[in-house]
Amino acid sequence: MPSQAGENTPPPEQGKSADSAGNRRPLGAVLLTLFLDLVGFSIIFPLFPAILDSYPDDDLLKGLLSFLQSLSPEIGLDDPRLITLFGGVLGSIYSLLQFLMSPFWGSLSDRIGRRPVLLLTISINMLAALLWAFSGTFLILVLSRILSGAAGGNIATATAAVADVTPGKERARGMGLVGAAFGLGFILGPAIGGYLSLFDLSHLGSLPLFGGLAFTPFTVAALGVVLLHFINLLWVFKALPETCPPSTEPRPIQWSVSLGGRWGNTVRNTNMANLVYLLAFSGMEFTLAFLVRQRLDFGTTETATMFVVIGLILALVQGGLTRRLAHSWGPEKTAIRGMVLVALGLVGVAWTSEDWHLWASLLPLSAGSAMAMPMLSTIVSSNVSAEEQGAALGVFRSLGSLSRAIGPFAAAILYWQMGSSAPYLASALLLLIPMALLSGALARKG
Repeated sequence: MPSQAGENTPPPEQGKSADSAGNRRPLGAVLLTLFLDLVGFSIIFPLFPAILDSYPDDDLLKGLLSFLQSLSPEIGLDDPRLITLFGGVLGSIYSLLQFLMSPFWGSLSDRIGRRPVLLLTISINMLAALLWAFSGTFLILVLSRILSGAAGGNIATATAAVADVTPGKERARGMGLVGAAFGLGFILGPAIGGYLSLFDLSHLGSLPLFGGLAFTPFTVAALGVVLLHFINLLWVFKALPETCPPSTEPRPIQWSVSLGGRWGNTVRNTNMANLVYLLAFSGMEFTLAFLVRQRLDFGTTETATMFVVIGLILALVQGGLTRRLAHSWGPEKTAIRGMVLVALGLVGVAWTSEDWHLWASLLPLSAGSAMAMPMLSTIVSSNVSAEEQGAALGVFRSLGSLSRAIGPFAAAILYWQMGSSAPYLASALLLLIPMALLSGALARKG
């Protein structure tokens, strides 16, 4: 069995730095897992028009579009607003499954170890991407999203593995790297999907002997994801020892989701802050491709380039600056000030009318997000015991997935009904809630 390869490898010492030679290889494998989880969520964003075009006679898709159109009969089937709402529904499937499965995978990894859970879920993700590559029907595409979302719940396990190998003084840096992996996956997913969708293999038709399987405009993008998952699987198999600290007490498997109140007010309030923050951010990230197409006439290549630039800013800030700011200000102040920058960027994007205005707004938005996100997970991780890292971070990541399930759909409705500025202004106002929650935690901390 795969888990035997590393069963005699002792878990990393809990006081060992994330920079130590023994931890670099396993840390890289875990970070790639997190990156691919978020790529799986966001890679589909620029492909919604191609998905609609790929299944013109599919009964399931026709039924879904008819239902969405019935919500506002004056909207035609080729109206960009309908595509936006359709994308919100499809994008939410992945995150809803991730929300439901994150607590399970996290608590299971506390019980049986991080390594076997990661190997299993990466294998499922690879199968899901393979299904997507040859999804000749809309039903197969939906099934691939369900599988991928369920396996993507391993974000809790992967984050807990990082927490296992980063002691208290290095925790902020470890979570900064987690945030960088999240940010890059979140932003580069649409870029990967946009660039690789330029290679359309749909003219090759159906696969012989396999009903419902066929080449599609997104076959190349999906096969690229299959390859990345395969590399990730080999890397985890060869390089990742078991990182979960041993325990003599039985650990229950957790299916339900809460705000984590059993770990105290700090964890509960941080989880709530994370829920609201990602609700705002995921709505922005989902609708941004539609906004730049509508206002600035961006094509697939320009949109993909925009996401690459955002990803680079996130990586640069999270990879170095965030840790220094956390050391000087503390995680709560760093997160609050990051959210202020995000809010300013959202207001700027809402009123974008020229290219330079867009780039000027995306700079504080991206840098602020790079400051806020890793600090939230740092606060949670630093306030629970080593034995419950998987369960606590499972709740944290699961609530984030719930936000990514609701955020795109809610933003699509605002975009559709109230205009393209509405989701960005609403998100900026929404950020006052997590800022208030963190300010309260900071005041209690003294």
